[in-house]
Amino acid sequence: ASMADEKTEQAELPRTDFSTFVLSLSHSALVHLGDAPSPDGAARTPNLVLARQTIDLLEILSDKTKGNLTGQEERLLEHVLYELRMRFVEVTKENP
Repeated sequence: ASMADEKTEQAELPRTDFSTFVLSLSHSALVHLGDAPSPDGAARTPNLVLARQTIDLLEILSDKTKGNLTGQEERLLEHVLYELRMRFVEVTKENP
């Protein structure tokens, strides 16, 4: 690939920062909860094991970054974790 191709590719990708990383993990959890389509367009069947694992990863991230985030990053992470935990409980009740 030429340098021009690489620059075009980079321009199409969103900037990667902590917030985009958190939102990416959040989207993965929503896919596993059956709330968002998977990238391959497959049926949205909940996979609670993978959803729980992704939520656990976000919790580890929250624990390990405490005191090192901006207020906005911290609020985003707390909000995402709260929403995903609540949704996990709902989906677990719907799919015993």
